[in-house]
Amino acid sequence: MNVMRWLLDSDPAIRWQAMRDLTDESDEGVAAERSRIASEGWGAALLAFQAPDGHFVVGGKRGWSTDLHVLVLLKDMGLDPASAQARSAVERVREHLIWDVCDDHPFFDGETEACINGAVVALGAYFGEVRAALVDRLLEEQLEDGGWNCHAPPSTRSSFHSTIRVLEGLLQYEKSYGATAAITESRLRGQAYLLERRMLRSLRSGDVIDRRWMRFAFPPTWHYDVLRGLDYLRSADVEPDERIVEAVEIVEKRRHQNGLWPLNVLHTEIAFDMDAGVGRASYWNTLRARRVLDWAQGHARSQRPSDSPSARVPITPIWNPSPRLPPTITTALPARTSRERRFCNAAMVAAPAEAASAASLADAISFAARSITWRSYPQRRSGDSGDRLFMYA
Repeated sequence: MNVMRWLLDSDPAIRWQAMRDLTDESDEGVAAERSRIASEGWGAALLAFQAPDGHFVVGGKRGWSTDLHVLVLLKDMGLDPASAQARSAVERVREHLIWDVCDDHPFFDGETEACINGAVVALGAYFGEVRAALVDRLLEEQLEDGGWNCHAPPSTRSSFHSTIRVLEGLLQYEKSYGATAAITESRLRGQAYLLERRMLRSLRSGDVIDRRWMRFAFPPTWHYDVLRGLDYLRSADVEPDERIVEAVEIVEKRRHQNGLWPLNVLHTEIAFDMDAGVGRASYWNTLRARRVLDWAQGHARSQRPSDSPSARVPITPIWNPSPRLPPTITTALPARTSRERRFCNAAMVAAPAEAASAASLADAISFAARSITWRSYPQRRSGDSGDRLFMYA
């Protein structure tokens, strides 16, 4: 299978991005291909769903959720915001759409939830309708751990789902209007939230937060997954380091023998078919995975220790307290879980001096979570269930 030929023999929305990101095509050639989105293929089909009142009606669904997801998809396709078709569609949105769940705020003013407002900021920045007050609101709502959560308050812990959407919005603002110190600082804190957690693991326990994040969807709508997180880092020109190693390996393992990536999940928020179906080859996942691997190439593997078993953090549980552990930790261990015992011992293996200086069991576990790539510990927390619980790390 010639993967590049397969990508280039597709829709203009895929073709122009493959040309830009994976070939040496000239800027003129890329721009010419991109201009076709407004009048051909998926982009033209989405635009045709808009009614005169500004709403998009797709698969019988109508309302703010459909409007938001269609506009985000048009942005992700790369619809030229200066095209006549884009200007007409955005004008209808600006003139007619409101948030009836939020005191009838105009669409581009946003509403109350960070996960929605992050997408609205991205749309506003891309289509020239950004509202400074909405950007300021997101900066003010950033949580102490660096991310965002639609359910804060009362929650004080960030959500991967909310955080990725806000990061995408702030990055689009910077690309469209230029960086500011406040926005860049906020965005860097937000992406550090993802990186500190290895893109999918709990900072507290080291467990994978939600194994569904290892399966890739497009469009992702409000859902986080590993490929989406990595593609954000690539777009933000983040220098790859050892914190993305496990996530990159997950992307590599999802590739089929023919060199293509399948559609693992199809979210139901928007009913618009672009791929052949779940389990079949996906243009979008293949495009995004190829450019993520190109970005990470030569970095992720060079950051990994030797592949010999002796060079890795042991995965065999050590059930008895190690005599090297500080007395306070040794005393506490018999009353603690086997997972915490593994963490303490793993910390001692990874960096004995630092772990031995921990003043308490909690400090040792915190050190382990910050210091170790947790692909050796795939267990999930007992009792984890439900999307909201899976959000937290």
